[in-house]
Amino acid sequence: MLSCSKCLLPETAEATSFDDHGSCSVCAQIEVRDTQINWDERHAQMMELVAQYRDKGLYDCIVPYSGGKDSVFQLWYVVKKLGLKPLVVRFDHWFYRPLIEENNTSVFKQLGVDVLNFTPNWHVVRELMLESLKRRGDFCWHCHTGIYAHTMQIAIRYETPLLFWGESLAEYQSFYSYDEMEEVDEKRFNRAMNLGITADDMYEFLGGRVAKRDLYPFVYPPRKELMRIKCRSICLGSYIKWDTKKHVEIIKRELGWKGQEVEGIPPEYDYEKIECFFQGVRDYLKYIKRGMGRTNHLANIDIRNKRMTREEGEALVREFDGKRPPSLDLFLDYLQLTEEQFLGIAIKHEVSPWQFSPNAVEPGRKMPDMDKWDRTSVPWPNHPGVEIGGKG
Repeated sequence: MLSCSKCLLPETAEATSFDDHGSCSVCAQIEVRDTQINWDERHAQMMELVAQYRDKGLYDCIVPYSGGKDSVFQLWYVVKKLGLKPLVVRFDHWFYRPLIEENNTSVFKQLGVDVLNFTPNWHVVRELMLESLKRRGDFCWHCHTGIYAHTMQIAIRYETPLLFWGESLAEYQSFYSYDEMEEVDEKRFNRAMNLGITADDMYEFLGGRVAKRDLYPFVYPPRKELMRIKCRSICLGSYIKWDTKKHVEIIKRELGWKGQEVEGIPPEYDYEKIECFFQGVRDYLKYIKRGMGRTNHLANIDIRNKRMTREEGEALVREFDGKRPPSLDLFLDYLQLTEEQFLGIAIKHEVSPWQFSPNAVEPGRKMPDMDKWDRTSVPWPNHPGVEIGGKG
């Protein structure tokens, strides 16, 4: 399997191309970020935009918020640097780790913000997770679509048209590049977030197992409603130069935000995806499908930012990527699957030329807080099985 000649991104990565020298499109985007973008000019554009929305309603803007490093930085920046009054909107995907709630309480109290929290029906979420896993080898459809679609619905309900999201997708993928002004709109939602499955599609796939109205949190709102409130849904990373490590330093220093080790990645990256206790399973799935895990992703960021050599990144990837996460046992309990069924589904989604070898997998390390993760057992008497469209 080929990988980028500069970083370690493999040819199986989504939405990525390679030039004649073997360098990937993400490395090219970062070069544009560092050499061609006038960030002072971009910042001035943002301030002009903010001025149009300041003091026009109950809130100046909405900040979607998970409690991870990026959303905490977004909120800090909006309050402390832009001086705006935000409405914080949370979409609870059900898998927050205990430290997240501790961090959030501290952050919300320090910054003095109003917070809305929405948690979708667990029975519906479980159906969506299994269907998404079977069809795309990715169980996070409800999380991806809910975070984006439901937050846009809240913008309409609260008549708050300005939304601040995090980094540009150009930072990590090639759905967009830094020389275009990416907006977090329906086009982006369908291109990069919903796995090519709309809520209407999901309703048909589930064959009446959930009601249509149960899926409303996952429906992107009508364009005419967003146009009525003159909605602008932007990436903060399109206007300020994005550097996750520097942002983490800021939120740790300014807010006392605490990091935590995550399954399958080096402990020094204690800021990465700490908000979901199934992140290790998600990264393991990606490794089965594409031959790359989160350590590959993190090493690439540091290589592109000249904080790590390619050889050092390779060593980390060999040590951490592709391990079986202990959280897989809990995940299988939740979806009432055997590990054989899980692997059977995942391997169907392998991206050529990668070939996963189950017998070569080593066990990963258990996280210290794992005993505190939710283990509420809920019966699933009408389990649909593992085959698409029927039992299996």
